[in-house]
Amino acid sequence: MAGVKDRGVLVIVSSPSGAGKTTLTRRLLAEHKDNLEFSVSHTTRPMRPGEVDGRDYHFVSTGQFEDMVRAHEFAEHAFVHQNRYGTAQAPVEAALARGKDMIFDVDWQGGAALSARWPQDSLKIFILPPDLETLSNRLRQRATDAPEIIERRLHNALAELEHYSEYPFLIVNDDLERAYKVLRAIYLTRRYGVVDRPDVPYLLAEQQRIVDGNTAAEAHARKLVGRA
Repeated sequence: MAGVKDRGVLVIVSSPSGAGKTTLTRRLLAEHKDNLEFSVSHTTRPMRPGEVDGRDYHFVSTGQFEDMVRAHEFAEHAFVHQNRYGTAQAPVEAALARGKDMIFDVDWQGGAALSARWPQDSLKIFILPPDLETLSNRLRQRATDAPEIIERRLHNALAELEHYSEYPFLIVNDDLERAYKVLRAIYLTRRYGVVDRPDVPYLLAEQQRIVDGNTAAEAHARKLVGRA
């Protein structure tokens, strides 16, 4: 497909913990690895089993993180679940300048900071759980976190749902295959520009999938927030 933009796109994917954003973002990254890079955040939280430094996160000490803050190296940084997370600014700007898209798996605070820093480049997507019970079960089934951390994440997840309206695109992750198709459609439409290419049937189909999915997701989000 033609029409690739000269400058890259920041694909910002957020959700409450347990809604599935990491699974979805990694799948999109795997399918579109020629055009898309994963933004590896810095964090002070301990490494979990199976994680790799430099692939999942840059694991740093609190002192190292503070040094980066003082040197103004972060495009955004925040406290999340009593740990610190941050996105280094230089590699993001370098990727955008050379036309490379970057995907971010961040909370709403990170999404707000990134879109404020790069407003014209940002594509913001929020992943919603099918219901609160499923969200709770997903968090409790994680064997990598202590019970008190799971409880804290569940409490914070309910608060994070309140920020869905800050995202133009919403996806309900009630079926992984369907949710991925919508995420893929949103990304491809932004990358190749349906508005500029109305003659391409494939892209028009992608656009319609976005419209249909987003309308249903917004109603679902309102129900979830009303029950939280």
